[in-house]
Amino acid sequence: MTNILVTGGAGNIGSSLVKRLSENRENTIIVVDNLLTGSTAKLPTKENIIFIKGNVNNYNDISAIFHTFHFEYVFHFAAVVGVQRTLNNPLWVLEDIKGFENILNLSKNTNVKKVYYSSSSEVYGEPFEIPQNEHTTPLNSKLPYAIVKNVGEAYLKSYQQEFGLDYTIFRFFNTYGPNQSEDFVIPKFINLALKNKNIAIYGDGLQTRTFCYIDDNIDTILKIYKNNLVSNDVINIGNDVEYNIVELAKLIIKLTNSSSKIIHLPALKEGDMNRRCPDITKMKLILGKTLIKPEDGIERLIELKNK
Repeated sequence: MTNILVTGGAGNIGSSLVKRLSENRENTIIVVDNLLTGSTAKLPTKENIIFIKGNVNNYNDISAIFHTFHFEYVFHFAAVVGVQRTLNNPLWVLEDIKGFENILNLSKNTNVKKVYYSSSSEVYGEPFEIPQNEHTTPLNSKLPYAIVKNVGEAYLKSYQQEFGLDYTIFRFFNTYGPNQSEDFVIPKFINLALKNKNIAIYGDGLQTRTFCYIDDNIDTILKIYKNNLVSNDVINIGNDVEYNIVELAKLIIKLTNSSSKIIHLPALKEGDMNRRCPDITKMKLILGKTLIKPEDGIERLIELKNK
């Protein structure tokens, strides 16, 4: 049996990963989540999935779990997420640094083979180049969330150098799917459109984002995990088709046959970068298939909502 820890495993990406890992009966997956934004409803009920409510930033919570299960692999996905939530609660974000220390110290002391870490496109800040490449684009964001993610990357590199603890860093660009929290842009717009309510956009709505359907994200992660790829390195995981936010709202209105109107709110003072578009050359080579188009992924979500 292979014991695998997934922190933040009741969230959007974490729960989807847990579901796929659990398909192999030789895996026992321990999910640790404080349920700040996650939900146990996102997890399948299976014998080889064990859920423990806990906070990785609390050493006593996480230490007992490590010493009970003796993990071979750790997916550290626990974090405070959401632009507005992280801006409103910067001290919550900074506490996640304790989580890095706890996870990495316990991993190297209990002979974990590899740590997989969920970083973020936010580390890039305002774009220096497009597409944003893992090794040529500077990490220049000043926001607490982005700084903490960058600190996490630095911890991994340092622990590998000092203790030989191997890692892979995933820089996730917007990933959407059935398990995404309702306050993120795609599920929020879909819910409003289905109710024919106005869709509010911050600023002029010309800021661009890319949207990766969860299946493409998880397929890439699993190929990296199963084949021991991207060792002691970083990879962008996302889609490279850009939409500005007005285009996204119009697409969702069209796909839902909605009578919703787009209204504009004052621009956010910080945290709403003008452009996001990853270089996913490495991801495409590993995935080996065409990525799901945003309109196709959004249609899947609309169908689920209408059931």
